[in-house]
Amino acid sequence: MAGHSKWANTKHRKGRQDAKKAKIFTKLARAITVAVKEGGTDPEYNASLANAIEKAKAENMPNDNIDRAIKKGAGSASENNFESITYEGYGPCGTAFMVQCLTDNKNRTAADIRHYFSKYNGNLGSTGCVSYLFERKGVIAIKNDGQINEEDLMLTVLEVGADDLKNEEDIFEVITPPENFMAVLKGIKSSGYNNVNGEVLYIPQTTTKIDNEEDTKTIAKLIDALEDNDDVQEIYHNWEIPDDFDI
Repeated sequence: MAGHSKWANTKHRKGRQDAKKAKIFTKLARAITVAVKEGGTDPEYNASLANAIEKAKAENMPNDNIDRAIKKGAGSASENNFESITYEGYGPCGTAFMVQCLTDNKNRTAADIRHYFSKYNGNLGSTGCVSYLFERKGVIAIKNDGQINEEDLMLTVLEVGADDLKNEEDIFEVITPPENFMAVLKGIKSSGYNNVNGEVLYIPQTTTKIDNEEDTKTIAKLIDALEDNDDVQEIYHNWEIPDDFDI
């Protein structure tokens, strides 16, 4: 797999700060509610819901919040109807962006996303303009506590349907086809491994390095603005973030 992984480089959330947890939880709850409305309350038969719950748990969202979001989805016929939309565009220096949104007002959301790209030296593109630069994969992270035998783990993940295993020093990353994600995740957990989380996401096949400090700050501001928008669920890009850069 070319390019940097989600945990190593490509996806960063300000929501990991305590002050941003409420916003992140609101977005996660919306994703769970929409998944329930579209596919039912049983994650065994609703892959979108299973993935949304897994994301919520990875962010340490309380189980009570998750349960409320599921119940809301099951009984929310009168609630606003949200739909999923993915916007594609170019950031500073030709960096590629995919922005996944859940919105009840497409015109508002499109205008907001277009404004952010324009403000920070980019432009919103048409569907398909950058998606070919990304691969949709399941990525599962296992904390490397120094007690895991890599060969044993490799055998386990291949047996449960994964494509590959990477050693990223402090974590092991398991790469899976999207359709195998939940089966692989359950297989790893049932094999006795702890500190496991993951999700299905878009991984860039190649990354773009930016050396100019001003451009680096501008692209960080673009990501910041997108993350602060309530309709934005996920942001994927191919910017090779410097190791010493705190976004």
